[in-house]
Amino acid sequence: MVQPKECSKPRIVVSDVDFKRLTDLALGAHDRFPEVAEELEFEMGRAEVVHAASVPTNVVRMDSTVEFRTNTAQQRRVKLVFPGEADISQDRISVLTPIGVALIGLSAGQSITWTARDGKQHQLTVVSVEQHEEAPSVVAFAARRKTALKVPAPDDDTDPPRAA
Repeated sequence: MVQPKECSKPRIVVSDVDFKRLTDLALGAHDRFPEVAEELEFEMGRAEVVHAASVPTNVVRMDSTVEFRTNTAQQRRVKLVFPGEADISQDRISVLTPIGVALIGLSAGQSITWTARDGKQHQLTVVSVEQHEEAPSVVAFAARRKTALKVPAPDDDTDPPRAA
């Protein structure tokens, strides 16, 4: 008996912000990368979605640096990024690749089996996850934006508008 796909995959956690952006990315990529887009949609569908500030620091999210080991005993350290920021020569892996989709939402110690574009199955285990503190977090950005959009209070010495 074949187990359903979701039974063989580990539990994953995704922030509400990443969930929205990644779901939109998957929907927009269906024409160009149908297999990867479908897999990303599947992963978002099974993810536990939490507030961005509640994502544990050992969970792979967008812009995380991840060290992982493959079933062939190779170990790599990459940063998970959006497609426009990907650069394999700088170890920046797009989330819109089979390995990028496999990594999103995993935490240190978890393993997952994924299928490469050549159809071969591979397994990877997350060794460690680093979040980049120097980059402004989504939560901090949202807080700054909210503050910047507040309407300043009127000066005390101005008269309130009067009805005509």
